[in-house]
Amino acid sequence: MALQPDDVLDARGLHCPLPLLKAKQSLASLEAGGILYVMATDPGSWRDFETFIEQSDFELLSREESSDEYHYWIRKGTAAI
Repeated sequence: MALQPDDVLDARGLHCPLPLLKAKQSLASLEAGGILYVMATDPGSWRDFETFIEQSDFELLSREESSDEYHYWIRKGTAAI
C-alpha cells in the first residue's frame, strides 16, 4: 500500500466498539486531509467502519482483510467530528 498515513492506530485485540472509538479520537487530532491507518482484529470493525464512513465527512481510501486482521486507511474530511 503506497498510502502514507499521518497517524497509525493499533487497535488489535480491542473488541467492538473500541476500535471505532479509538479511531474517532485519533481522527479528531488530525488536520483536514490527514490519513489515519488503523489495524484491528475485531471482525465487527469491518461493518462499524463502513457505517461510520457512510455517515461522516471521512473517506475510506482502502480497507483490507489479511490473516484475521483488518486494515483501514481513512482520510479526514474538511468538517470536524
